[in-house]
Amino acid sequence: MQCHACNAAVELQAGERVGFRECCDRCGADLHVCLCCAHYDPSAYNECREPQSEHVSQRDRANRCDWFAASERGGTGGSTGRDESIADLEALFKKS
Repeated sequence: MQCHACNAAVELQAGERVGFRECCDRCGADLHVCLCCAHYDPSAYNECREPQSEHVSQRDRANRCDWFAASERGGTGGSTGRDESIADLEALFKKS
């Protein structure tokens, strides 16, 4: 996984979970945050694809969500490819 704040690689062993209080060794940012979770989706209801999760107001702060699953896409602030899609559309409709 990657840190959401500085994009530093965070080494996790197979099956290892991220603790509630774990921080990035490089920048000190919290790692058990929505922005580093596989369920995080800004376009979903409650910004989470896990329907049983509770609302978390600060997505970049440590939380105690039991549904947390480390995401490999981390460091993108939960990006789902939106920025790349917008860039592709702008290139497609760019006036010559």
